[in-house]
Amino acid sequence: MLGTTSWKRLATALAITGLALSAQPAAAADWSDTWAGVRYGTDFREPFNANEIAKTIYVLQHVSGYKYGTNFFNVDILKSDGMDPANGGGGGAQEVYVVYKNTLSYNAITGSKRSGMIRDFGWEFGLDFNSKDDAFAPRVQKFMTGPTMMFDVPGFLAVGLLYYKEKNHNGIVGTSVTFDPTYRLAAAWGINIKSINSVFKGFATYTGEKGTDGFGAETAAETLIEMSLMYDAGSLLGKKETFYLGVGYQYWKNKFGSDSSLDPTGGSTAKVPQILFEAHF
Repeated sequence: MLGTTSWKRLATALAITGLALSAQPAAAADWSDTWAGVRYGTDFREPFNANEIAKTIYVLQHVSGYKYGTNFFNVDILKSDGMDPANGGGGGAQEVYVVYKNTLSYNAITGSKRSGMIRDFGWEFGLDFNSKDDAFAPRVQKFMTGPTMMFDVPGFLAVGLLYYKEKNHNGIVGTSVTFDPTYRLAAAWGINIKSINSVFKGFATYTGEKGTDGFGAETAAETLIEMSLMYDAGSLLGKKETFYLGVGYQYWKNKFGSDSSLDPTGGSTAKVPQILFEAHF
């Protein structure tokens, strides 16, 4: 379990990493967008926990284009209320979750330009890491790779079919778990809606069964959708594309692969309205 000091050090290190990415020289990045924000909801769920959980989630995100494709970095710092307790007491659990993706672009590498519905092809490499101080004490390590297609939309829309491999830790039974390899269908989007001065953004993943978990139970296919409609509030202050306010929704079935049909608490499925704020640098 991470103590308060360790959590602060980890969060600080991650924030410095994100800011370092956002500060890369202009010669290294053709374009970039870095933002910090917060989202809040009161109906988050955790497997085999009957409680509705309020969470405040602080976000730092960076995306940029470079000579051969794109880089994506995201860190979430999640703070639960007491309905998702920290191990050993002391209030709600805290979690840090980090995502990094690199996508190689066919157009960028070959100097091609495409027309039509498909804008570009790519190959994605992705890593996820987390740590949480609840009784389960997860330490997720995920690796993903596979082809993606980028569609011609006002903004961006990418869809990929990925190889997926996960390791984790189960503190309740005191064991680490290496799951079977499986597949992931993944989509990410940011669609500009000029008529209402907004962006519809989010991601969706469908991850296949990955064998047995740390309790010896068979995992189920997992669906996660995180989406939001963000209004460009900065435009009202003469700061276009700087400050965004919006509403979002999370749908998560068979969370972490936990079969919702075997969870009498209902905690393996989340349906969470959220409010969000972003400040872009």
